[in-house]
Amino acid sequence: MPAEHPDFRLGSVLATSFAATLTERQGDPVERIPTPQRCVDWLALSGIAVDSCTSTQLDIATQLREAIHAAATAAAQGKTPPAPAVQTLNDRSVHGRAVAILTPEGTRLWQLSPTPCVEDALSVIAADAISILAGERPGRLALCASPTCRAAFFDTSQSRSRRWCDMNTCGNREKKARFTAAQRTSSRPVQ
Repeated sequence: MPAEHPDFRLGSVLATSFAATLTERQGDPVERIPTPQRCVDWLALSGIAVDSCTSTQLDIATQLREAIHAAATAAAQGKTPPAPAVQTLNDRSVHGRAVAILTPEGTRLWQLSPTPCVEDALSVIAADAISILAGERPGRLALCASPTCRAAFFDTSQSRSRRWCDMNTCGNREKKARFTAAQRTSSRPVQ
């Protein structure tokens, strides 16, 4: 029987979480999936486990990640997503063998092929990106206010005014920088 995987429900969106596997894009970039095994690990943590990943499949995953980032960044800026990014999203969406199924409890599960492969998982991620970019889910695409990050994220806050991709990293870093600058300013001697 094919493997069934729950929707990604860790408080974030699968597509933008996948795009965030390259962080600090405007500073010193940090690659979170540098090896095929790290890709397998990330997919497993995201609820779309696969058996293995090759270097070629990692390259395909990286291309999808960059397409999601390009399309989401454009959408967050009110621009049309670049045609090559749209083509990559569409290609990845149709190349997998994952299908959404409805459980008796009324939840959606992703059913991957009997031997789940990276292409199956990438089709789930691409479908999630397409759903967001098409405006099918409540929320808005935004860019992190951190000048070194600028990650695209999906803001589902009630006011749709979230500024940071992650308050625990970018938000805290920016608040600390402002606090430190204010401390320096207030501790200068009066002349």
